[in-house]
Amino acid sequence: MTITTPEQGAPDRDERRHLRSVLVRFQQPSTVRALWQLFNTIVPYVLLWVLMYRVKEISLWLAIPLAMLAGALLVRVFIFFHDCGHGSFFKSHWANAVFGFICGVLTFTPYYHWRWQHAIHHGTSGHLDKRGVGDIWTMTVREYLESTRWKRFSYRFQRNPFVLFVIAPLYIFLIRQRFAAPDASPRERYSVWLMNGALLLVLTVMSWLFGFWTYLLLQVVAWMVAGASGIWLFYIQHQFEDAYWERDEQWDYTAAALKGSSYYKLPSVLQWLSGNIGFHHIHHLSPNIPNYNLERCHRADPVFQQVKPITLFASFRSLKYRLWDEPTKKLVSFARIRHLRKQQRRQRK
Repeated sequence: MTITTPEQGAPDRDERRHLRSVLVRFQQPSTVRALWQLFNTIVPYVLLWVLMYRVKEISLWLAIPLAMLAGALLVRVFIFFHDCGHGSFFKSHWANAVFGFICGVLTFTPYYHWRWQHAIHHGTSGHLDKRGVGDIWTMTVREYLESTRWKRFSYRFQRNPFVLFVIAPLYIFLIRQRFAAPDASPRERYSVWLMNGALLLVLTVMSWLFGFWTYLLLQVVAWMVAGASGIWLFYIQHQFEDAYWERDEQWDYTAAALKGSSYYKLPSVLQWLSGNIGFHHIHHLSPNIPNYNLERCHRADPVFQQVKPITLFASFRSLKYRLWDEPTKKLVSFARIRHLRKQQRRQRK
């Protein structure tokens, strides 16, 4: 069956029924596979910290590369946390909550608070009239041109690669996640307080073992690797030239998943470290599919392979795309803005 491509419009009823019939086959969690993923990731992560403890007395410089490896593993741990938040990692609600909290401690992220905000992201991804929660700030060309100088400067600053992939990850995971959103429910607020308490305990124990400044340095190094990698993955999942953004009346959930979420085709090692999240078009179609089933689902039907993959090297081109151009339905660069301004000046003359 050939599914309508997003360029042709949203899938019709028969096409949606076909999609659901394929997706549902991969929505069943496996306790064995989930536990194996936790074992083959968290055990090496703990061992790396044991090695850091051993080698720091010889030279702190020997511990820093180990902290970087630990940061790479944290990306994978966050995917497990992410799956728990969707209720897809384990069959049991309580198992997802318990292991979601444990992975949240490792990734400095409050479970219920993050789950609530991430659900909003899934329900509004690619929706121009519902931006602002769980996404990267994206303005349209028109909005940018009509903004004040200060707002344009702020937008350019926040979209700067150094800010996005170095400053923002540390700010988000080490600072912003320590506070609940103003409209958070009591349970979500409690999850933030509980996480802060757990992290204070971790900080106390690890500072006693390593020394405060040594632990802080190694943890920040790990988080720079994990945070930059995580933000990059999230960026490339929704910030590419032919992404999907529509206004309220045209927005469609299925089209947003197929066109607005990328298929990031990574080398095997990076795919493993990123927990298969490169199959993001599948994930947005059905968040109930655990990460360990995403690739099998992608291969199960030709419809999913109609989504053009973004390769590792090609993905770096997405750094230049900063604004959504509604007439052409493409993300464009700031250079495009300069071109439009030149055209406007010529028209005035």
